[in-house]
Formats: sequence, structure tokens, C-alpha cells
Amino acid sequence: MTLELVSCTHGYGRRRPPVLKDFSYRLPDGLTVLLGPNGAGKSTLLKLAASVTRPRRGTVTFDGLDAGSTQYRQAVAWMPQNIIPMRSLTAREYVAYVGWLKGMNRRDAWEQAPQALARVELSSQADTKTNRLSGGQLRRVGVACALVHGARLLLLDEPTAGMDPRQRRVFRDILTELTPTVRVLMSTHDVADLAEEADQVTVLYDGRIVHTGETRAFLAHAPRDAAPGRAAEAAYTAILEGGLVPRLDG
Repeated sequence: MTLELVSCTHGYGRRRPPVLKDFSYRLPDGLTVLLGPNGAGKSTLLKLAASVTRPRRGTVTFDGLDAGSTQYRQAVAWMPQNIIPMRSLTAREYVAYVGWLKGMNRRDAWEQAPQALARVELSSQADTKTNRLSGGQLRRVGVACALVHGARLLLLDEPTAGMDPRQRRVFRDILTELTPTVRVLMSTHDVADLAEEADQVTVLYDGRIVHTGETRAFLAHAPRDAAPGRAAEAAYTAILEGGLVPRLDG
């Protein structure tokens, strides 16, 4: 079983058209990259999946748990675009605090915070105040916050924004290590964030899924003459423009 949205409709303001209408989606295993232009509905999808908002109509479940339940929120972790540091808290205290908010007792949260930080390669910064961390480090703290309470689904909204190429590489390596035990759905505007390690790609446009499937199938939309290293960008453009029949040969 997995994350499943069934016939969901949601928008902002009764007089505005819904961002998502009769929207259904089933998240596969592994790391899924969520692509789409501004306004496509990526953040709305993630907020519904995180139970930050509830759909006007439709259902959201994960492993059979309803999105409104405490068990659902303990199993699902959401990392928004901006991680806000707390000046008074170290990285370890920050992660432990989030674990407590997710229902852990204080002792377990405190003891497991170092393990979560180790999984995102931040053990050396455990005692550093969060307001002194770099943007990339702070995002990794956000992932540690998701891991400390044993989340089985990690939802990431533009997690690599503002990272340099090396920080992006480290971040993707971390996600790759997690996916054997944690499903990951990562939204991005930057097609360059699509790494070879991504298992699946879903493309949203105007609140609709215009492509979803394995990374190989996504890249097959790229024209044969696509420049080396630009296949993902070319495939994305082709799909949004109503593109090409996928080629799966060679």
C-alpha cells in the first residue's frame, strides 16, 4: 500500500477555480520527482499529501490510514520550501523538538535525534545553533526531522532551491540512501534536479498529470538530437508541448 489521492478537488477561495479537480494519484515506491511549471499544482498536491490542508472533496490515504488521523501524520513527513531556524535551538534540539511534536516522548526524541542527523551527514553540526547553519545544512536538518519519528513517506517541496551543485549532489545521495525504506516525493522547478537515481517522474500541468512513470520512460520523450546532458530538459519540454511518442529503443 502507498500514498493515494482519489478524486480530490481543492483550491483557494470559493470564487476561484480549483487548483486540482477530480485529481487521483498513486505514489510508487522509491524516489519520485514531481515536475511542473508555476501554478501547476505541485505544492497543493504536497500539502494535501501532508495533511496540511484537506481536500474539498475526495480522499487521501497512506497505507490505509486516513489523512486526518494521528497515525497518518506520524507516518508522513513534509518539508516545506522554507525551513525556519530557531535561534535558541541547536540542530539536535530542533530535530528532537519536531520528534516530540510528532508524538514521541521527550527522552526517545532526544536520544534518536543524533541518529537522524547522522543519516543526513550532519553529526558534526549537532550542537550548532540552527540560525548558524547554511541553507543546505538547514534543509538536511529538515530531512532529519522527518526521519527522527520513523516517517515512511517524505514529501519535499523545492528542497534544493538555493543549493550549489555540490550541495545538490550530497542531498540527492542522501535521498538515494533513504529510498529502500522511505518513499520520497520531491517537487522541483529545476529539471536538473532529476538525477539518474530517481525511480519515477511525474509531470503536472494545469492541475493534471500529463506524464507519470519510470525515469527511463520519461527520458524517452527527448528528441534524438537532444544535446548531451540535456535529455531531461528536452523530455520535459516535449511533454509540456504535447510532445513526442516515447522512443524506448537503445
